[in-house]
Amino acid sequence: MKDMNPNYAPPVDQLLSFGDCRKSMAEWPNYPQELGLGPEQIPDLIRMATDEELWTIESEGLEIWAPIHAWRSLGQLRTEAAIEPLLGLLHWIDDEGNEWVGEEVPEVLGLIGAAAIPGLSTYLADRTHGLSARTAASEALVKIAQHYPEAREQSIDAIAHQLEQFTKNNPVLNGMLVAALLDLKAVEAALVMERAFAANRVDDTIAGDWEEVQLDLGMVSKLELRQRRFEAAQRPVVDFSTVAKPKQEASGFGSSSADKSKKKGKKKK
Repeated sequence: MKDMNPNYAPPVDQLLSFGDCRKSMAEWPNYPQELGLGPEQIPDLIRMATDEELWTIESEGLEIWAPIHAWRSLGQLRTEAAIEPLLGLLHWIDDEGNEWVGEEVPEVLGLIGAAAIPGLSTYLADRTHGLSARTAASEALVKIAQHYPEAREQSIDAIAHQLEQFTKNNPVLNGMLVAALLDLKAVEAALVMERAFAANRVDDTIAGDWEEVQLDLGMVSKLELRQRRFEAAQRPVVDFSTVAKPKQEASGFGSSSADKSKKKGKKKK
């Protein structure tokens, strides 16, 4: 393939014409193997993945897909140096509605592994970032745990730590965090999830209500859940606004014990 852009040296320049990611790209190619990419290409790959000119170019050409090929390559190379630049792309989800960033950057960070957990935790905790961007950070933590089981505990701790801020978090974010913990079957985080639900700070349209979460975690069976809901439906609903209050009678019925003792004292005198 010819060098389409003098700013990118071979073999990175081949990504400018590698292909349309919408066509026959459901499974990522092995970029390092197919194109001979290695550590020496990392600076150019990072630059291409974050190249705003390529992101915003008005073109029907294949070069518009180059940043996606570049970040996939960085993930396959497990490039720790790319963590911060990739985190810097997440704002495109909220600002531009960029679905490719939302779908693929968490997967790329997941491939990079546990080295990305501190940066993702910091990003997730930062309220200046958009809701979708922070959700993508939590999804990346899930991907890390799925690719590297030895990092599962760290990933769960990072997600659960953010959920502990449920009173300050948006309920939608809390719902997304619960969903992330469910993806990891994080029974060990059940207590913080229960507290968030009890405080009515979780959007239960995302991962279900607390009972459904317990079911998903294997904490209750379908039969137990069905029985609970049946019993709840059978309980009478009391309208306390219609319950009559006891009258205060002159005889002292209904008076406090202190009032009664005073009256008894007067009789003795």
